[in-house]
Amino acid sequence: MAAPRPFGIRSRFFVVVLAALGGLALADAAQSPESPSSSVAPPTPSGITSASALTETAAITPASAFTAASGAVSTPGAPGVAGMPPSTVTMHEAPKPASRAESKPESKAKSMAFEDRAMGVPSREMVRHAPSSMASSPLPPQHLVGGGSMSIAPPAPPPPPRYLPAAPENRDRFPQAKENPVKVTREEPVSTFSVDVDASSYTFVRRLINVGTLPPGDAVRVEEMINYFDYDYAAPESPHPPFLPTVEIFPAPWNSEKQLLLVGIKGYALAARDRPPAHLTLLVDVSGSMSPPDRLPLLRSAFAMMVNQLRPKDTVAVVTYASAVGVALEATPVAEKEKILAAIDALQPGGSTSGGAGIKLAYELAKKSFEPKGINRVILATDGDFNVGVSSVEELKKLIVEQRKSGVYLSVLGVGQNNYNDALMQTLAQNGNGVAAYLDNLNEARRVLVDNLAANLFPIANDVKIQVEFNPEKVAEYRLIGYETRLLNREDFNNDKVDAGEVGAGHTVTALYELTPPGSKSRRVEPLRYALEVKKEDKPPKVVPFATEYAFLKVRYKYPGKNESHLIEQEVDDKKVSDSLKSVPLEHRFAAAVAAFGLKLRGDAALGDFGYDGILDLAQQGKGEDPNGLRAEFINLVRSAKALERK
Repeated sequence: MAAPRPFGIRSRFFVVVLAALGGLALADAAQSPESPSSSVAPPTPSGITSASALTETAAITPASAFTAASGAVSTPGAPGVAGMPPSTVTMHEAPKPASRAESKPESKAKSMAFEDRAMGVPSREMVRHAPSSMASSPLPPQHLVGGGSMSIAPPAPPPPPRYLPAAPENRDRFPQAKENPVKVTREEPVSTFSVDVDASSYTFVRRLINVGTLPPGDAVRVEEMINYFDYDYAAPESPHPPFLPTVEIFPAPWNSEKQLLLVGIKGYALAARDRPPAHLTLLVDVSGSMSPPDRLPLLRSAFAMMVNQLRPKDTVAVVTYASAVGVALEATPVAEKEKILAAIDALQPGGSTSGGAGIKLAYELAKKSFEPKGINRVILATDGDFNVGVSSVEELKKLIVEQRKSGVYLSVLGVGQNNYNDALMQTLAQNGNGVAAYLDNLNEARRVLVDNLAANLFPIANDVKIQVEFNPEKVAEYRLIGYETRLLNREDFNNDKVDAGEVGAGHTVTALYELTPPGSKSRRVEPLRYALEVKKEDKPPKVVPFATEYAFLKVRYKYPGKNESHLIEQEVDDKKVSDSLKSVPLEHRFAAAVAAFGLKLRGDAALGDFGYDGILDLAQQGKGEDPNGLRAEFINLVRSAKALERK
């Protein structure tokens, strides 16, 4: 009798196909007396007779392991298998078909487990897909092509229809603010606003684009896009004054008929030895909405990195809030770092969100460790989903304004998406004399709490306001780019009771104005019919005051803990004007590129035909040295936004 042909890959594939189609032809062949009774089948564990089991056996067994000989045989020429030398892979003779009553799936569990390990594949429990009812109901043995026999299950029923889960409802909330309008200089020559060192808008926009979504216009605050990046402005050599202004006028990249006025300030960088002791109270949202990996788990890692940067004399306390509030850790010196890290690691989510009560408790705890000459700060970490107790924006704003009188700062770390309350985060940080940051990944957490720890924890100036008066002889129209939520009245500039933004050690702040010179074809506002005009016969005075000045800059600030403000003044004259973008410092060109990107995302009509290609070219020109890769990342972000834009 000739040796039966080996049961190879083609044969196994043929059997699997027949099994899926019902195996009708094989059922007839099973009754044929001509079928050889002594042929060897591929090793099939006893009791596994479903179609999925057959498929599983064919998938995990190398073709070279099947032989025509009966009994257990070695395969010296077989390929190596994970964990075993090639010469030790052993196959077994196919068992005789068991009757329906005798079939037991568990009869050779140990042998099956050994075979799985020998083949280096997952366990059968991980890959089996057929219902258990099918596996326990074998059919009579069927003859295989090439010899041997195997029990075959009836075809599996078609899978139930699959439905894609509904996309989660987007409940992100942002401040509603209209873009700043164009101002006619002769009618309104003065512009006043509070500085803004926050950068949460940029990181939120980055997250959306990186997952394939262009951001809504309200999510884009252009000044925060610009201020995400550091700029190489001149810095003071001492803390008095705490910063120096940088100003320059240069052509607007998107319109040759317009100009940009850049106003930049860079804060004095405190040396580590000069930093006052920091007393931090972490107010952590542990409600049920904080369970995803990008929320509480991310915050635990972020706070651990921050603690590692603090000094032994600094202290950390932890307050948690969900359905109820509690103190997870009293103020503890960083010298006891392991105790602090253990308290952070133990934070677990669950319950609703009683944020107002948590804020009150955090301030109370911060006051216990208050040090007049130190930094006393509450750091609120949340997705902003306050839904129990004091929860409205106005109520919380009133609470924060009252609490800041104690001298304790409030900063905010936002996390999460589809439930992120950016409007609330901005309100809390702006009224709590603190910084708002959004953490979209661990790298951003490191940037905020490690690389920029000094800037975000140690203020060098409070209530910083900027006021610019434009000369109508040089500037016909102007528009402040961004800062829509930071605008102040003209009279607020000299009112020390009006709150404004803080600047931390080493922080940079940038503001851009779009200017329209007199006689420009790009003026947006037509002159008034009855406006006063200078008659030709009226001789101008021999000396025109301030004839070379475009604008006059004022910066008002207070030293931390002080109530009296100080003033910095600087004229912006012809010497600050550049006629070509090529002569403009790289820093300024990059800032203009970021501003253009923000305006593009907001759909600003002033850009005209200046699109993503122009932004990319300008950003690449101004990239300069990029030690942290943040500017390169921005360039790639612009490319992604370009690809996502629907024509």
